[in-house]
Amino acid sequence: MTPSRIHRLTLTHFRNYRAAGLETAADMVALVGPNGAGKTNCIEAISFLSPGRGLRRATLEDVADNQGDGSWAVSAQVEGALGLATLGTGIDPPRADAAVNRRVRIDREPVNSATAFGDHIRMVWLTPAMDGLFMGAASERRRFFDRLVLAIDSEHSSRINALERSLRSRNRLLETRNYDDHWCDAIERETAELAVAVAATRGQTAARLTGMLNTRARQSAFPSAQIALDGWMENALLTETATSVEDRYRQILRDNRPRDAIAGRTTDGPHLTDLQVIYAPKSMPARDASTGEQKALLIGLVLAHATLVAEMTAIVPLLLLDEVVAHLDPNRRAALFDELRKLGAQVWLTGADPAAFAEIGAGGEVFDVESGRVSARR
Repeated sequence: MTPSRIHRLTLTHFRNYRAAGLETAADMVALVGPNGAGKTNCIEAISFLSPGRGLRRATLEDVADNQGDGSWAVSAQVEGALGLATLGTGIDPPRADAAVNRRVRIDREPVNSATAFGDHIRMVWLTPAMDGLFMGAASERRRFFDRLVLAIDSEHSSRINALERSLRSRNRLLETRNYDDHWCDAIERETAELAVAVAATRGQTAARLTGMLNTRARQSAFPSAQIALDGWMENALLTETATSVEDRYRQILRDNRPRDAIAGRTTDGPHLTDLQVIYAPKSMPARDASTGEQKALLIGLVLAHATLVAEMTAIVPLLLLDEVVAHLDPNRRAALFDELRKLGAQVWLTGADPAAFAEIGAGGEVFDVESGRVSARR
């Protein structure tokens, strides 16, 4: 298996980094500094070297340094599935008469989209914003799970975006008082095809992740989870053909036109799927577990997913763990570092307390972060 690694990272006008960079050969990279120094900003920049909107789901304009001209850039020399490569992304200074477009380059040559980054490296992250995952809205859990799928199938976000566009087109058509049934048929045919493709990939990933969680339950210091997708289409595809499910959904869309026209939205489909999670040690819903149990459960889930990504893609993913070790007692912290070493991934961690990273070992490196500057600790 090929590990995803960053050897050199360069940030230009990204958040509070006017111009910064670092070089590392470490397996574990710890970014240490006070709150507001830019630790999370640094790993957010790394997350833009993957498909999607990064670990904060920020808009392209939002991540630009407010002291600059509105442009920003992130570049990294990486070692991955295709050997050494330079990945870069960013935007030019925005213009009032043009849309903001993200630029994506590999070895300084432009490529069509960030999906191409997946040919080189894969990425998994865990942030404090995920702490409320089990208590929050279904849309947050769905987005979380789609990110897990994306780390395995780099085309997944493209299919989701296409499905969302198709749903919006259908909704706009239904707003017309005397909409054309033939146009609806055409849009719903496309919608059903995309919906089945999205649901099938989710269902397959959920089944494989369940197997990995069951395997790791006997090996990990972190609690295991039982997961299931609460969506009729994902579950139907486990036993029925894609064609039959697609036909059924197309009929549902046709039958629901009057109701959806009144609601102003499509009221059935995989865009409403939820992720159900059980805290396995106590056989209870994760939402009923304690805060500490939920945090440990999330770590176990992410570790299992990272192992699955490596197994399915032959690429060990890069891990971005934001403020994770601060919530662990010394024994759990040591267990986490041990499991990360066994995974063989390069891991980027953030935290305010340098003592929390005392056990990362000889394969680790600590960087001090302060006011948008990064320097290796001596």
